[in-house]
Amino acid sequence: MWHLAFGYLGVGLGAGLVLLAAGFGIARLASAALDGAARQPEAAGQLQTMMIIPAAMIEGAALFALVIFFLAGGALNKGVPQAGAAPAAAEASAH
Repeated sequence: MWHLAFGYLGVGLGAGLVLLAAGFGIARLASAALDGAARQPEAAGQLQTMMIIPAAMIEGAALFALVIFFLAGGALNKGVPQAGAAPAAAEASAH
């Protein structure tokens, strides 16, 4: 059962790290765009437009990673014995 515990721990830590990295990426992106807009206020509209595509890519990568983590958690759930279910070894020896 320890392998399941470490699996769940890995899924949780991985999901947290992905969200943390996505947050830092978007923060750096916004910071750079705001610095550019402060230096050249007339280019603020262009900077905002150019900032949307990388921000969407970062969010998409984070969402994709979260889907993978949810799928991994679902796969781990299949390894958890259900309450009231007979173990596989007992079923195999009964036949």
